[in-house]
Amino acid sequence: MALFKKKTKPEGPMDLEAVMKKFDQESNVRVWEGKPRIAVNCVLAAFSLFCLYVTLFASWLEELRLTTFVAWIVFLGFLVFPAKKSHQKVNHVPWYDILAMVLGTGAFLYFSFNAVTIIQQGTRFAPYQIVIGIVGILALAEVCRRSVGLPILIVAGCFLAYALIAGLSNPTLWGKLNYIVRYLFYSKEGILSTPINVCSKFIVVFIIFGAFLERTGIADFFINVANSILGGLSGGPAKVAVVASALLGMVSGSSVANTVGSGSVTIPLMKKTGYDSEFAAATEASASTGGQIMPPIMGAAAFLMADYVQIPYGQIALKAILPAVLYFAGIFVAVHLEAKKLGLRGLSREELPRLRPLLKKVYLLLPLVLLVYLVSTSTRSIQYAAAIAIVAAIFVSLFDKKNRITPKRLLEALAAGGQGTITVAAACGIAGVIAGTITMTGLANMLINGIVMLAGNQVLIALLLTMICCIVLGMGVPTTATYCIMAATCAPILIRMGVPAIAAHFFVFYFGIVADLTPPVALAAYAGAAIAQGNPMKTAITATKLAVAAFIVPYVFALNPAMLFVDTNLVGVITISVTSFVGIFAVSASLEGYLKTNMPWYERVVCCVGGLMLIFPGVTTDVIGVAMVALVFVMQFAAAKKSGTLPNPAE
Repeated sequence: MALFKKKTKPEGPMDLEAVMKKFDQESNVRVWEGKPRIAVNCVLAAFSLFCLYVTLFASWLEELRLTTFVAWIVFLGFLVFPAKKSHQKVNHVPWYDILAMVLGTGAFLYFSFNAVTIIQQGTRFAPYQIVIGIVGILALAEVCRRSVGLPILIVAGCFLAYALIAGLSNPTLWGKLNYIVRYLFYSKEGILSTPINVCSKFIVVFIIFGAFLERTGIADFFINVANSILGGLSGGPAKVAVVASALLGMVSGSSVANTVGSGSVTIPLMKKTGYDSEFAAATEASASTGGQIMPPIMGAAAFLMADYVQIPYGQIALKAILPAVLYFAGIFVAVHLEAKKLGLRGLSREELPRLRPLLKKVYLLLPLVLLVYLVSTSTRSIQYAAAIAIVAAIFVSLFDKKNRITPKRLLEALAAGGQGTITVAAACGIAGVIAGTITMTGLANMLINGIVMLAGNQVLIALLLTMICCIVLGMGVPTTATYCIMAATCAPILIRMGVPAIAAHFFVFYFGIVADLTPPVALAAYAGAAIAQGNPMKTAITATKLAVAAFIVPYVFALNPAMLFVDTNLVGVITISVTSFVGIFAVSASLEGYLKTNMPWYERVVCCVGGLMLIFPGVTTDVIGVAMVALVFVMQFAAAKKSGTLPNPAE
């Protein structure tokens, strides 16, 4: 989406910019036009160049690097985001925003210029330093409210209130406040902890890379290729939505942005083919949400996971492949069965783009291929790999006159990368506040001990409780922040219960993501419903049903980490993959109520139970599951043959 784009006429059933502004907090930016717009873009581009320089070349003291980075975020946050959606006066920043910008930026710059002194002074802080810390925390919180939303601040506020009321032993309010500010603002356990550190070192470079890659036209390329190959099949547009969204997820890590971006093309085509509005919107939302688990880029939380688990990011991306494939396979199966049940056909040959001309643009994949190679072989660091991929994106754009990255578009790409970083960094900073509060009050250990006692020796109970926590805390909270909270609280619970660390972190990562689909706060589903002009709640429920694999696959790799290539061999990986796929197919068929013909309730129950048995690791459960699913399959064939609805094999 173009940076600070002027308002345009509605496209299709609803203005896409209006959809983004309603469901994506990051899109609620100030309106800049003319020379002020160029000036703001130059400032944002300067921030991107600063991040690239510091990440690739500088060797600054960590406290200096991080506080300078956050100072930029606070400054740009007040420059870009208005206090309210209604505050959209062109080329205008109110005086109180300027004051907040100066005070908030100054608080972090004070730390930057006095970093060595502050580190050496230990716990002896003057009252004015505590006030500066409070101003910095509040300024960052306000930037987070504007760019991310209120839910994450409500969570942070609850934890801080607990710390002030009961979590700390210091008897005086000033003593507690003094300790909290020192811990959260002046140490590396709060705002300057792992989330913001990883954001400033790794995530920002990939956000900039995504901005450049988007301008090469690769999004249209993915959609057109998927349409050319799959569009003519039964229910083709829905299958195009699944595949295209999986590919686009490698470019964008935002569920809402993915839904609106590809949904503007795929949702009208799905409705034209015969899918109802809610199913079309749910298909796009569930597939777009899965973009955050699709290697090689995945969501920003994957970089945090690499730091928390101390595993190279290339290995994280490799381990994510099978779960991601199963997730999208589950959605693909569901839309296929829905198409067969409704008797839907695909698009006509005349409506499909020709594949041969599209293949001439296969060079657009070069930046992604280069990135995957550099990361997987550890030839270069992650930052350098992304920087080289940015150069490759600029290079491949030169072969396409329409999408060529000219100096003007270079500025826009750098500015878009800078703006995209604000939201993620603000969320990371507040996530650090939450994690720091949990740590300093000892709440993490209390939660861990409490849930371990409640679960006893039953890993399934611990997994279920963790899933509920992730979904509840993830409602309206960015995936990055949700993962940070869960990594500090729930992941250690699963690890203590015997779940491998990588599987525990993947588990909370997955359920932090599906919160974008689950009611009542299902932002991706609601955005899809707005485009399709469907019922939002019905869309969210349908999307949750389509994404059933996202609720099953995490249990598979938590109970049998062979899916993540942990303590296994090739035979083990193949076995768990095949049984899981068949199990997900069976569960999807049960939820759709259709296999070869409509399924009566008892067949749906048997099929669902059999699918779950196949998913649950173990030879005995696999044998029972195969028998149950096979029985339903035979019964469906017999019923279809008897009713004369068995499809022609030639179709």
